Amino acid sequence: MPRSVLGTLIAVGALLTTGTLAGTAGAAAPGPDRVPSTVHIAADNSAAQQRVQEFWTAERMRKAEPLDLLSVDREDLRGLSGKVATGKAMTVAPVAPSGSRTMAFPNGGGPWTGGGKVVSTAGRVFFTYQGRTASCSGNAVNSTNGSTVLTAGHCVKLQGAWHTNWVFVPGYHDGQAPHGRWAASKTLSTPQWTATEDINYDIGAAVVSPLEGKKLTDAVGGQGVAFNVGYNQDMYSFGFPAAAPYDGEKFIHCSGKTFKDFLLSQDHGITCDMTGGSSGGPWFTKFDEKTGTGLQSSVNSFKYNFITTWMFGPVFGNDAKNLYEKAQTS
Repeated sequence: MPRSVLGTLIAVGALLTTGTLAGTAGAAAPGPDRVPSTVHIAADNSAAQQRVQEFWTAERMRKAEPLDLLSVDREDLRGLSGKVATGKAMTVAPVAPSGSRTMAFPNGGGPWTGGGKVVSTAGRVFFTYQGRTASCSGNAVNSTNGSTVLTAGHCVKLQGAWHTNWVFVPGYHDGQAPHGRWAASKTLSTPQWTATEDINYDIGAAVVSPLEGKKLTDAVGGQGVAFNVGYNQDMYSFGFPAAAPYDGEKFIHCSGKTFKDFLLSQDHGITCDMTGGSSGGPWFTKFDEKTGTGLQSSVNSFKYNFITTWMFGPVFGNDAKNLYEKAQTS
C-alpha cells in the first residue's frame, strides 16, 4: 500500500494511540532495484533458540505491549491498486475430526468457553519491536514440517524491520506457557507485505524449532487451512486482545457472516470488538464448535478508526497459499 497510507496505520500491539507509527530505527524503504527478502532467519541454532525461550519469562510476557491492530483514518479512504490474486479453492484438513456446532452464532466478542483443539493450537506471539517487548496472536496449522504458525504480516515485520526474539506460546494464560515456548527458526511474509506493507497481504508465518524432541503439531495439533474460499462466509475469529478493555489473559472469539470491505481493501470484514494484541489470530471457515477445529482462512489484521466494531482480515488467495507452501516445506 502507499507509504502515505501506511504512515497512519496503528499495528495491533504497541498501543500507539496517536494514530501514527514511529519509524523503525535503522530501517530504510526498499529501493526500486531491490525487493526485500520474504524470509527472515530468526534463531538458526539451538543456542539461539534457547536464549529466546529463556528471554520470555512469565513477567516479560505479562508486561509485553500488545501490537495494535492496523488502523485506518477517514482521510486514507483511497483504493489500493490491483486485486488480490485468487484461483482454485484449496483446503488442508485439520488434524482432529469434526462434529456439530453448540454455541451461539453470531458473537461480537467474548471469552471462548467451548474448549476443543483451538485452545491448544492458538496462542500468543511475543517478540521485540523497536526495542520493546510486544505481543500478537497466532495459530498452529497442519503442515508438512509440523512446525508452521500463521499470523499477521505486521506480527513478523513492520516499518521495514523484522521482529526479533520471536516466540509462539500456544494455549497461553496468565503468564503461563502450558505447551512451552516455541522459538522461530525463521519468519516469513508475503512479497507484497515485505516490499511495501500492502494491507491486502498482511499475512505472516513462522517456522518454529522442535521443543524437547517434539514438533509443534505433534504437541498441540494443527488446524486445517483453506485458500480462495470467497466472501460472505460464516467465520470464527480468535485472538488474545491485550488493549483495553481486554488484558491479554483471556482467549477471545468473534463469529458471524463475513462481508467484503467496500471502503479501502479487498479484505474480509466481521463484527468484532477485539483490540490490540489480537493481530494475527486465526479466522476459520467450516469451524466446528464441538471439536474446536476448522479451516484457517484469514487472520486479524486491521480496523477503521471510525468503525471500531468491524474487524478485517486479508483474503487467503494465491500469495497466501504460496507463503504457506514455503513455510511448511522449510
